[in-house]
Amino acid sequence: MEFFCYHRDRTGSLPLRRELLERHWSYMDQYEKELIARGPTFVPGGDAPSGSVHIVDVPDPAAARAFAFDEPGYQAGVYRDVLLLRWRNMLGRTMWDFPGGRTGGNRYLVLGLGAGPATAATAALALPPGEDELIAYGPLLSDDGSAWLGTAALVRAPDAATARAVLTVDACADVEVHDWEFGGRR
Repeated sequence: MEFFCYHRDRTGSLPLRRELLERHWSYMDQYEKELIARGPTFVPGGDAPSGSVHIVDVPDPAAARAFAFDEPGYQAGVYRDVLLLRWRNMLGRTMWDFPGGRTGGNRYLVLGLGAGPATAATAALALPPGEDELIAYGPLLSDDGSAWLGTAALVRAPDAATARAVLTVDACADVEVHDWEFGGRR
């Protein structure tokens, strides 16, 4: 089962985050084969991190919770909250398979939150135009997959407004756009 995990940084936690960086990477190295995507988000217009995105394929919701809450930064208090939801990989690939590569262009996390039966959100789940710029894309679902809770995308785009356009705003109650970059050691 695939899960989307977004740890949002607690205000003032940057020194602790930096101190734990190697422990964080070592922890994530244990999930190298299970990771679909990973990387930090950043404060608007800056280079200070604001959170960490991980998309992981693990056996079940309990394993996803263990992945999210055993992470060293979470254990030490770096994060103010964690968004952890089932996710479906609509592209069928990892970020390392993205044809655009790790560098070049602006990268964004686009997170659209909503609610409804998984079948009712079919329009929101269709791949948008510009599919070649999608790094990761898929619906956010309830643990049993019966309810659509939103859509998450990692996208390369010239600006935040263009990135936001990958989601059908009408289907989402709220859309967030965050600067993001490829993470990890690869």
